[in-house]
Amino acid sequence: METVSSLFQRKLNILVTNAGTLIVKPTTEYTAEEFSFVMATNLESAFHLSQLAHPLLKASGSGSIVLMSSAAGVVHVSVGSIYGATKGAMNQLARNLACEWASDSIRTNSVCAWYITTPLTNNYLNDEEIIKGAERRTAVGRTGEANEVSSLVAFLCLPAASYITGQAICVDGGATVNGFSFKPLP
Repeated sequence: METVSSLFQRKLNILVTNAGTLIVKPTTEYTAEEFSFVMATNLESAFHLSQLAHPLLKASGSGSIVLMSSAAGVVHVSVGSIYGATKGAMNQLARNLACEWASDSIRTNSVCAWYITTPLTNNYLNDEEIIKGAERRTAVGRTGEANEVSSLVAFLCLPAASYITGQAICVDGGATVNGFSFKPLP
């Protein structure tokens, strides 16, 4: 079996961690197994992949890590406390790695998405109550598209973003800064 470094000829320029899951329920109803599953999928995978990628990114001379987080890591959203905790921890991990690995020419940022139209969110976005609530809380009044997130991820991996590191950047149509300025119901 090949090692990670042999697959990438001992160099790697970009790591984007995009594994994630959630279990929506009240905090008092989570089992220990559910807690461990969400933590392992969302946070531990990003941590360990970053560890494994470090020597390869360092060898490239200018590496970029993008951790796919969520608006739930910045503000409270009703998708479950464990999910929010993992995404908040990912944002902090990006800050820590940005400082620790800057001398290795590795930049680390997190991208915090809100409701984005993807196959994973279809079940939620097909619920009229959820979609209306999300749109009311979003300053631009709509959900996002996958290309609006992927464009930021791509930019963060380019040399043009060489002075951006340690940031948790929200792609959320203004949801995390909207405060109590909800749009009126029709």
